[in-house]
Amino acid sequence: MELNVQHAQPIKIRPLTIEDFGYVLNWSQDDSFCSANEWEKKRNKEELFRWWEGCVKRETDDFIRMGIEFEKRLIGYVDLACIKGKTAELGIAIGESDLWGNGIGVKSCLCMMEFAVKNLGITVFYAETHETNNRSRKMLDKIGFKEISRNGSETYLGKESQLIQYSCCIGGEL
Repeated sequence: MELNVQHAQPIKIRPLTIEDFGYVLNWSQDDSFCSANEWEKKRNKEELFRWWEGCVKRETDDFIRMGIEFEKRLIGYVDLACIKGKTAELGIAIGESDLWGNGIGVKSCLCMMEFAVKNLGITVFYAETHETNNRSRKMLDKIGFKEISRNGSETYLGKESQLIQYSCCIGGEL
C-alpha cells in the first residue's frame, strides 16, 4: 500500500498544547464520545486537566499523541503506540461526535501514518476495534487495514463484542 494523503477538508495533525484543554473539557461532556471511547462520564475537571497535562508533557520513545486540527480547532487526537522498530499501533479519537462519519478519521490516520513513515521509518501498522464498532471498522478498511485476528469478548457500548486486530503494511506485504 502506498500513502497518498489528499485533503478535501483541511485536516492537520499537530502537537498537543495545554491551551487545547477547553476542547477536551467539551468532549468530556459529550455522552456519545465518552461511551465510544470508554471515558468516564461527568469526569472531574481537575482530574481531567491532570490527565491532559500528562498527554501534553508525555515524553516516551514508544508513544506519540498528536492533535487533530480542523477549521482551526482541536477536534480529536491520533496516536502511535507500542512503537518498536518499524512497527506501531495506530489509535484515534474524534472528540466532536457530530463530526463522525465525515471521513475525518480516515484523513487523520493517513496523516499520522505519513508522519510515521517519513519521520520514524514505520512501515507496519496495527490497530484494533470492537466488532460492533462499524464506523471504526469501515475507517480501517478504507485506509487499507486487513483483519488478522479476533480475541475474546468484551462489553462495548453495552453489548458483548469481539476485539478485532488489524494490520497494514506500507510499501509491501506483511
